[in-house]
Amino acid sequence: MTFKFKKVGKATIRNPILIEGLPGIGNVGKIAADFIVDSLKAKKIYEVYSYNFPHAVFVNEKNLVELPVIDMYSARVKGQDLLLLVGDIQPIDEVSCYEFCDGVLDLVEKYNCKEVITIGGIGLQDIPTDPMVFCTANDPKMVKRYHSPKLRTDIHGVVGPIIGVSGLLVGLAGQRNISSIAFLAETYGHPNYLGIKGARAVLEILNKHLKLNLDLQQLDEEIGKIEKEIKTKIRQIESLQKGSSKKSVETNYIG
Repeated sequence: MTFKFKKVGKATIRNPILIEGLPGIGNVGKIAADFIVDSLKAKKIYEVYSYNFPHAVFVNEKNLVELPVIDMYSARVKGQDLLLLVGDIQPIDEVSCYEFCDGVLDLVEKYNCKEVITIGGIGLQDIPTDPMVFCTANDPKMVKRYHSPKLRTDIHGVVGPIIGVSGLLVGLAGQRNISSIAFLAETYGHPNYLGIKGARAVLEILNKHLKLNLDLQQLDEEIGKIEKEIKTKIRQIESLQKGSSKKSVETNYIG
């Protein structure tokens, strides 16, 4: 098993737009995509499992274990179908990331996916008070479509390579003639910092262009809850990463 896409729900999906938001710098993508899932009451249709995910389980608030998993949800807004790719992890190495992205694109092509949107962060040395959002795409028409006074397109020289799923999906989608765009919001580059302001800035753009009818005031009100949930997962992942580099058995995990 490289990546297993387990179907867990049914939905009629035609010509969807895929929106990806997985953990990364400032967790900008995760915060934004999770908020869309919750706001639209999206339905889970796939769970993705793999031997290429971290070799551990998470302990949830019910004191039960959960395997590392990435989920795909479905929602419909004003006749437009959306697929939302969310989760608490990313593939652990370069080859796995390529295989995962190809697997995702294989799946969404079955539904005649017409567009891919990815969300990530740009790490800064200081906390931005008013984060700017940059974009890049595999098709200039996508940049034109999402034009906004708050969106910067002069990204060359601002960032280096876009690492991980948020970058690869855009590049690999282009090989399949699927138009794709990446939104990258400024955020503080510390691993424990949550880029909620950056996520909000991206959501404002998507809310306008996709007519999602999101109540962003609700995001402001739920900041405390979001921080608690994500920081708990960050601590668990950091413990896993530290543990995997040691051969001795530590007392804070079993395995």
